[in-house]
Amino acid sequence: MASLLAPPRFQSVLILLRAWKLWFLGAILGGLIGLGVYAIFPPPVVARATVMVDFNVEESWPQAADREIFYYLERESRKLQEIAWSDGTLQAVSAQTGLSPLVLRQQTLSLSQPADGGWHFYARSGDPQQARQAASAWALAFSQQAQIQRPQFDSRLQILPTQTQNLPVAPAISRGAYALAGAGFSLAALALVVLLWPIGKP
Repeated sequence: MASLLAPPRFQSVLILLRAWKLWFLGAILGGLIGLGVYAIFPPPVVARATVMVDFNVEESWPQAADREIFYYLERESRKLQEIAWSDGTLQAVSAQTGLSPLVLRQQTLSLSQPADGGWHFYARSGDPQQARQAASAWALAFSQQAQIQRPQFDSRLQILPTQTQNLPVAPAISRGAYALAGAGFSLAALALVVLLWPIGKP
């Protein structure tokens, strides 16, 4: 146990620095292992739908200072976020996908948006078709609920679904990330082996 906690000897460090062929081969092998894991156990995919949200700030606040506009956008965006995650919106998505609102909230859906512009509605699933269906249903349900609750907002607010059909899907984790993780793990394991049992150690 004491030998494991002892600092590495200078000779071991030199061996680490000189064993470049070992690191090169180890990185390649680790990367290939990572790609193999990716092929055997592929990650879930993510589909993205888009809704254009335009607050028409220039018309609503033509003479306002930048700070007032910032607080206005932040306040109105929070209202829309509440609608996106509301029970009514998720119940509509649940009816379309068969997934419970709890699963949608915790495992499937995620939202990314600027204050004024394209709001992106992401759905994650092991089934590409289900991911597309969930993302599309969420974007459309959000748009409908926002229109129903429109009196809460400035009358100049415009909400328009712009991408809800034929949605592309992408892996939640890229192939390159798997290869990089495999190479990193392989290099770390080789470094540990060389430090504990250096080549040429009597």
